[in-house]
Amino acid sequence: MREFLIRLKSVQDVQEFVALATARPYTVFILDARNKVNGKSFMEMFCLDFRRPLRVIAHCDEEEFQAFLSDADRFLVK
Repeated sequence: MREFLIRLKSVQDVQEFVALATARPYTVFILDARNKVNGKSFMEMFCLDFRRPLRVIAHCDEEEFQAFLSDADRFLVK
């Protein structure tokens, strides 16, 4: 299990992030302070509070994680 923080600022960002997550063969969850949702579900994403950074949990190995981080770079909280 690997984790990182993202910030999504628009519907377009949500759509693009869900597309990245959906392309992964492993489970991706997104969490805010109250909710845990499937990162591959566009509809579930809108249960989250986008005013704060979101935690991403990816159930993958290190190589897959690094590729996901690279693809999601523009959303990362640095």
